[in-house]
Amino acid sequence: MLNNFNGRPSLATVLKASTVAGIAAAVLATGVPLEITRSYAEAVKVQAPAVPSFANVVDAVSPAVVSVRVENRVNPVADNNDGFSFDFNGRGFDDLPDDHPLKRFFRQFGQDPNDQQGHQRRFGQNGPGGPNGPGKGRLRPVAQGSGFFISEDGYIVTNNHVVSDGQAFVAVMNDGTELDAKLIGKDPRTDLAVLKVDGKGKKFTYVNWADDNNVRVGDWVVAVGNPFGLGGTVTAGIISARGRDIGSGPYDDYLQVDAAVNRGNSGGPTFNLNGEVVGINTAIFSPSGGSVGIAFAIPASTAKDVVADLMKDGQVSRGWLGVQIQPVTKDIAESIGLSEPSGALVVAPQPGSPGDKAGMKAGDVVTALNGETIKDARDLSRRIGAMQPGSKAELSVWRAGKAQSLTVELGTLPADQKDANADDNNNQPQQPEAPASEKALADLGLTVGPSDDGKGLAITGIDPDSDAADKGIKEGEKITSVNNQEVSTPADVVKVLNQAKKDGRTRALFQIQSSEGSRFVALPINGQG
Repeated sequence: MLNNFNGRPSLATVLKASTVAGIAAAVLATGVPLEITRSYAEAVKVQAPAVPSFANVVDAVSPAVVSVRVENRVNPVADNNDGFSFDFNGRGFDDLPDDHPLKRFFRQFGQDPNDQQGHQRRFGQNGPGGPNGPGKGRLRPVAQGSGFFISEDGYIVTNNHVVSDGQAFVAVMNDGTELDAKLIGKDPRTDLAVLKVDGKGKKFTYVNWADDNNVRVGDWVVAVGNPFGLGGTVTAGIISARGRDIGSGPYDDYLQVDAAVNRGNSGGPTFNLNGEVVGINTAIFSPSGGSVGIAFAIPASTAKDVVADLMKDGQVSRGWLGVQIQPVTKDIAESIGLSEPSGALVVAPQPGSPGDKAGMKAGDVVTALNGETIKDARDLSRRIGAMQPGSKAELSVWRAGKAQSLTVELGTLPADQKDANADDNNNQPQQPEAPASEKALADLGLTVGPSDDGKGLAITGIDPDSDAADKGIKEGEKITSVNNQEVSTPADVVKVLNQAKKDGRTRALFQIQSSEGSRFVALPINGQG
């Protein structure tokens, strides 16, 4: 209420307002809320854009993911069950010199720490080192990884490298339940293994494989596993790349993901947002040993077939062609008249192998299998390995500048099969070397001489500034063929090179034999006359 004639507030009103303002200022200064103060501001609240949550996926798949504990029997003496440790700066007891004080001490009392029978004499049959002692036959954890159920009756998928050194296995479920597991089968070539637990009638939560055709670079994925033995852990990321070759074997075709994958995640699944397994975490690239966002997973398409074979037979039967192959580089493609550097170049068929029986020859390039284009040597290995032994394979090959077809009945890949390094050249009489031939090879950076067995040409010298040296050709190796024609003299080489130039080629394909095997190298021939 105003109490003056000129419209100004009364002194009482001014004092009252000043008092309230002073109290409000005190509240701001001290931070002590008073009843008479009022706040007209609200707590910060942001309407965030809708983003995918992984919680529903994790809730659904977690019961299907297990930790795999690998156990092994430890030698009771080596395990030092009597409390002593006989490791002297990396040396065992027997490695110590005879005058070493420790050696003299033990021998003074007639004891040898490595004497298992002595342990038994001193401590008895039930003591440390004895056959019935606490250390005899004891299983100790030696490794830890991850795995997941793929069937309700207890089949578990994991990595071969997780279980390879184990004698007993325990599957630890996400609720802490521990179940003994039996090894059903393993496949070192793809680093996969299958375990089985007996649920005594219990049905386990399991997961399905994703369709590789629907997996794209950039898709969200969730990795679940047991990193560093911490137990069930979830990380998320995207698929960074497909078809990665990390040099672990002939069937490399990994997915690369950037989800945090660490030691202990091996064998664990990577899921899409539908809860389907797109890959099995197997390896990481890491200078530090921890995750740097580069992990590799076996794709579902590879794992599905291998796991099915392991569940059925405990092993994987693969088709076998029996030829050594290498990639087709741009230089090699140009030297043999191929329009593009694709396909698999046959270095040598193994004598008596399915490929040899079908008429495959060194220098053939396999361009298609059963009508599907072959991208490279790894692609051919993977596709042949996925076929059943005894099945027929229709191969399209490029030979001597022409395409032709071959039918091969595949064999069974032996467990320890290695690439064949055959040399099928026939003996040919030596011919006098012509000066022009020597010059022609010198222009290539090569100095040659007769080989010890009369097959091919021994390389006796290499110009370090030549293209031949850049391609890794070394002194001591030998040339067995040029453009798939056997050679035994420099004149033979020049003859082939001249014909290649007439055909419009700028490079020639040299087959080089070394102690490590045979390979093809394309060398330029523009300077040859």
